[in-house]
Amino acid sequence: MSATPSARLIDAAQSASVTRDNAGRSLTLRRLTALDKLRLYKAAGPVLAQNGPWMGVALLASSVAAIDDIPIPAPASEAQIEALVGRLGEDGLAAVADALGPSEPLETVVAAAGNSPGTPT
Repeated sequence: MSATPSARLIDAAQSASVTRDNAGRSLTLRRLTALDKLRLYKAAGPVLAQNGPWMGVALLASSVAAIDDIPIPAPASEAQIEALVGRLGEDGLAAVADALGPSEPLETVVAAAGNSPGTPT
């Protein structure tokens, strides 16, 4: 039997990691599920979803669940994605990249996103 929606939310909250960026902000992170990623591609639209570097940064930004304990909803449009990237800035995005893949710098994560299946080379 699968867990209830409430149980899944509690599990997700308990497994969330927190990191700090160079600006001193506390960033609560969430691991994106396949459905989260699918919704992000939809929000980006067909052209930007094909842009690997853009999607790499969007994926990093979408992994932020809260900034200084203020919840951040998952972006549902290109404008919301860009607003979140702008809010995080270089410091926030670098901290997210380090927290999600400590051995990979931001440039590596973005470059890897450009090599995802379906992305023109």
